Amino acid sequence: MSSSQKQTGESKPAQNKLWGGRFTGGLDPLMEAYNESLSLDKAFYAEDIDGSIAWARANKNAGILTEEEFEQIERGFRVVRKEWKTDSFEIKPGVDEDIHTANERRLGEIIGPAIAGKLHTGRSRNDQIATDLRLWVRRKLLEIEDHLASLLKVIVSRAENDIDLLLPGYTHLQRAQPVRWSHWLLSYGSCFARDFRGLKYVIEELNYSPLGSGALSGNVFDIDRRAIAQELGFKDLCLNSMDAVSDRDFLLKTMGWGSDFMMHVSRIAQDLCIYSSQEFGFVKLADAYSTGSSLMPQKKNPDALELLRGKSGTMHGLHSGFRVALNSLPSCYNKDMQE
Repeated sequence: MSSSQKQTGESKPAQNKLWGGRFTGGLDPLMEAYNESLSLDKAFYAEDIDGSIAWARANKNAGILTEEEFEQIERGFRVVRKEWKTDSFEIKPGVDEDIHTANERRLGEIIGPAIAGKLHTGRSRNDQIATDLRLWVRRKLLEIEDHLASLLKVIVSRAENDIDLLLPGYTHLQRAQPVRWSHWLLSYGSCFARDFRGLKYVIEELNYSPLGSGALSGNVFDIDRRAIAQELGFKDLCLNSMDAVSDRDFLLKTMGWGSDFMMHVSRIAQDLCIYSSQEFGFVKLADAYSTGSSLMPQKKNPDALELLRGKSGTMHGLHSGFRVALNSLPSCYNKDMQE
C-alpha cells in the first residue's frame, strides 16, 4: 500500500472523478488542493451550463439521449443554475475538482446518475473548458464594450460643454501652445475610439466554437457541431480539433487589447494627476475620488488616478506572463493552461 493510499483512506477516483476510470488509489490531499480549479472557474458556471445543455440537445438529436432524458437534464440544470445564482450551491471539497465536475455531480444528485452520466458522452473537459472560456470572455468583453461606449459619449459631451475653456498645451512637459480643453479631452477620446474598434476585432476573433473537438481528435457520434455553435451564439467552428482544445490566442489577444487600453487609461490618469497638482491647478478632483494625509491635513491625494496607473502595470505584467506560460507548450491541451 502506498503512502498516498493510506493518507486518502483508499478512496477511488473512479467513484467521484470524471477521469478516474483506470485509477485504483486516491489522490494525496495535497494534490487535491493543488489540482483543483473550482475556486477560479466557478465564475464560468453559467457558461458551463449553457454549453452542457447545447451538448445534451445535440446528443438527443443524434439519438444518444431520448427526448425525456434531455428534458430531465435541462430541468436539472435549471436547478443547478438557480443554486449558483442564489449562492446556495454546496461545493464538496475533494470531489468538486472544477466547474465541470461540480455541475455534473450536482446534476446527478438532482436527476439521478443514470441519466446525468450520459451527458459526458463524447465530450472532454478539454473542449468543455475551451468553450466555457470563449463564452465567458465574450460576455465580459461585450459588457466592457458597453462601458467603453458610455465613456466615449461622456468625453464627447464634456468636450462640447467645455468648448470655450483654454489651457496650455505641452510637449516634453514644457508649455508649448494654447489649446482648448476639449482638444485635450478628445485626444484621449481618439485613443479610446481606437480601443473600441480593437475590442470589436477581439470579440470577432474569439467567436468560434471548439465544442465537439473532444480531448483532441474530435467526436465519433455524428453530432451537429454547427447546431451547437449556433445555439451558443458562435459565428463558426474551430476547424481543427487539436488546435481547438489548445488555442488560447484569443486570451492573448484579449489581454493584449487590455494592455493597450490600460496604457491609455494610465496616460490620461497621469495627465490629470499633474493638472490637479497645486503647481498646475488646471482641474480640481472631487472629494469622492480623493484621499488625504494622516500627517499633512492640507493634502488632497489623487489616489484613484494613481491606482489606475498601478493597475495598468499589473495588466502589462499579466499579459507578458501568460505569453511566457504558453510559449513552449507542446501541441494540444496541457495543464499549464489552467494557470
